[in-house]
Amino acid sequence: MSYPIKLSPHFKTKSGKDITIGFGTGTRWKRPLLKSGKNYSEELVDQILLAIDSGFNHIDTAEVYETQTSVGEALKRTKVPREDLWITTKYNGGFKTFKAHSKSGKDSIDKALKELGVDYIDLFLIHSPFFTTELSHGHTLEDIWRDIIEAKKEGKIREIGISNAAISHLERLFAASPSKEFYPVVNQIEFHPFLQNQSKDIVKYSQDHNILVEAFSPLSPITKAETNNLESNLKNLAEKYNKTEAQILLRYTLQKGILPITTSANENRLKQSLDLYNFELSKEEVDEIDKLGRENPFRLFFHEEFKE
Repeated sequence: MSYPIKLSPHFKTKSGKDITIGFGTGTRWKRPLLKSGKNYSEELVDQILLAIDSGFNHIDTAEVYETQTSVGEALKRTKVPREDLWITTKYNGGFKTFKAHSKSGKDSIDKALKELGVDYIDLFLIHSPFFTTELSHGHTLEDIWRDIIEAKKEGKIREIGISNAAISHLERLFAASPSKEFYPVVNQIEFHPFLQNQSKDIVKYSQDHNILVEAFSPLSPITKAETNNLESNLKNLAEKYNKTEAQILLRYTLQKGILPITTSANENRLKQSLDLYNFELSKEEVDEIDKLGRENPFRLFFHEEFKE
């Protein structure tokens, strides 16, 4: 029996294929330029190709990760047509003491197109709203958003959104948009049972406004060292459904209407990450994961920015 998940909004590749959960090329893959003089990581290229061969068609990268060139190299080598793949990348506006890599949103987009070796990007996000004009070469959040809108009008970007946005940030983007056609359609946030709202009520607000929530770090409960009640619950569910604990967490995320972004260098784990549609957690099981997660609050990123 198949247990499909309907996400809203529901995105497809340019050729019309449903997008899979995302394969992330984030901080764990960040590498300095290799001594060989290559501007990409051969290791990461191999892992992206393995992910694509395992069935992923959704690759997530970002300017700040310095992995766009590695993704671009993988795109050159894969036999999968570009229009069958979904590529997400992000503008870096700077953070704390680190300045923006690019002088403007337009420069960031053009840089991404060049490094990825593509003529369009499926989804372009502002990586976080926590930058100042001093860090971003004089640009506000609204300035960058207008650059992204122009790129969408020009066909350089198919869909637009933001990452790590609270309700106030989404409202600013709504106000800066010339029409609903240019509202953000994705908000990528840290999400897992230990952090069910990165900021106050953000999941419900995003979904109520037709914004797909994407989850980074969805497997935090099994990568976090401390033993907790959720751990034994996940083990029991994994045994019941003949799945791994990671599959239980990814399925839980999907049943919340949230699209997870994950990563692995292991072929079996990659294939397992996509094998999520032949079982379904009951409402009671989802509620219990929620309850046990709330008992163990934990945040990986943006501790100061989301203090309440």
